[in-house]
Amino acid sequence: MATSKDSIVALSSGRLPAGIAVLRISGPKTRFVVETIAGGIKDRFATLRKLMAPDGSVIDHGLVVFFPGPSSFTGEDVGEFHVHGSRAVAAKMLETLTGFAGVRHAEPGEFTRRAFLNGKLNLVETEALADLVNAETEAQRRFAVRNAEGAQSELYSGWRRRLIHARAMIEAEIDFGDEEDVPGSVSKAVWTDVAAMADEIDRHIQGFKAAEVIRDGFEVVILGAPNAGKSSLFNALAQREAAIVTDEPGTTRDLLEVALDLHGMRVRVVDTAGLREAAGKVETIGIERARAKAGGADLVLLLEDMVDPQPVGAVPTGVPLLRIGTKADLLGARRGAHDLAISSKEGTGISELLDEIAGRAAAAVGGAGDILPSRLRHVEMLEEAKDFILVALAGQSLELRAEELRVATDRLGRIIGAVDVEDMLDVIFSQFCIGK
Repeated sequence: MATSKDSIVALSSGRLPAGIAVLRISGPKTRFVVETIAGGIKDRFATLRKLMAPDGSVIDHGLVVFFPGPSSFTGEDVGEFHVHGSRAVAAKMLETLTGFAGVRHAEPGEFTRRAFLNGKLNLVETEALADLVNAETEAQRRFAVRNAEGAQSELYSGWRRRLIHARAMIEAEIDFGDEEDVPGSVSKAVWTDVAAMADEIDRHIQGFKAAEVIRDGFEVVILGAPNAGKSSLFNALAQREAAIVTDEPGTTRDLLEVALDLHGMRVRVVDTAGLREAAGKVETIGIERARAKAGGADLVLLLEDMVDPQPVGAVPTGVPLLRIGTKADLLGARRGAHDLAISSKEGTGISELLDEIAGRAAAAVGGAGDILPSRLRHVEMLEEAKDFILVALAGQSLELRAEELRVATDRLGRIIGAVDVEDMLDVIFSQFCIGK
């Protein structure tokens, strides 16, 4: 366990003022500080105490909890003060806590960093904790909770253990082939499992797009000719006047974005400049940005004024497209060649459009039980691990193939922050009675 010289303190609850403010302290001075301010307390019991400043004045009355290390979040002694959530109380508590020698304000993420260094969390669980804190939708919360509970870590650790075992078996055959406890050939069983693992990793990598949709949102781009009703629809979806709506063509010249929560999914809707040929210099830049944004979208809503349709030129290919007829209030329920007909003015068809977008967003995510790579860092390490495995599968020399597996194991270890060369030796000596 890593030992820190300093104790750190921070406000761990939300923005003040609030009903309750939680101040957390971690490090070697924690017990002394807690007992000095609050008096004697029982470990792991929330106790109501009068909290005293060094000059003998009362700061507040609040709950105090002490968690002795290593059975705490950081692995160190940890204390928590639950006080009234005014700015004045929190400021006085922080001033008092940092007034002790060896106690300082925590840096961003330092409590979690200490938890990682003390083996309480691995890197993947640390990242999942950050996702959980930043979760805005139900899908993001579920995704973060599952990873924080170790589902993703166990998958990567499982692959790593299998590679360590494969290497151990191969190197045992290389170095100790004469020992009676070492099988004469492990090639078939080992390499069959390694090949299967390469396929598993590849399928897992393919899920990164779904993870991006959960974390960053399903991106919907609104396209159409000037005055096709793009900004009106954008405002209707945002439920506020987020974009300027006028009869003058070319009002929207830059990209406008709003985030929606649809059935627990984060959806980012982007309003764009109207597509037309005869446009000024600034408007042309906006049109180019609109086409570029649409080319990378998860869904494009192509709007057309059903009363006065105008050409929009080429639209992005290879992107899911919904053709939306606008101003349905002027034409009744007629849909024509469009997938949906809407009236942003009267709200006609908006609910159906939202349901369609939500359904497509859910389909992009796939099964709720899937374990997905949650960071580009994971994907890069997984790609490298898979490539080294494929090289090992195609090799001839056992020594070189074992080395490729060693590097692949290292890449998987880097994802979770656990790279230990002794793991392989543990497997060898536990299974093969070497040196009996």
